[in-house]
Amino acid sequence: MKKLLLILLLVPFMFACSQGDTASQPTQAEAIHEHDRCHLCGMMITKYPGPKAQLRLKGETIVPKFCSTRDMFNFALQPENKRQITHLKVHDMSVTDWESPDDSAFVDAESAWYVYGTSRKAVMGPAVASFASKEGATQFATEFGGAVLTYEQITIGLLAGE
Repeated sequence: MKKLLLILLLVPFMFACSQGDTASQPTQAEAIHEHDRCHLCGMMITKYPGPKAQLRLKGETIVPKFCSTRDMFNFALQPENKRQITHLKVHDMSVTDWESPDDSAFVDAESAWYVYGTSRKAVMGPAVASFASKEGATQFATEFGGAVLTYEQITIGLLAGE
């Protein structure tokens, strides 16, 4: 009887430990500081214009941050990285300044809309401009050119110019 009672007492603890790291990870974006460097290319993030990005990885406390949404996609679309990502954030460029995006303007990257092929430049060439709404992306594309795409339509081939 003691063994059964002990097992019944331990069961809730076992379930608590097996919930995984994603439940305890915050989904809010972290601030990008003046000396933060891009997780992919190592460039100083705040020195350059255009939308920035960040993500969270399973079991990690460090938040990889990116100097551009292009770098975020180049990292996130790699098969070995894709399955480790729990959250992705990008700037909503319809509510923040292109030259210096504000940390309060981060939105969920997978539900965001993107403008690819715009005349606006970011860190290393053409930007992949991010927006919370299709309307914001369409308005930007009308003014600066480019194609309005969903998260799923951005591929490594597209980023490579194929």
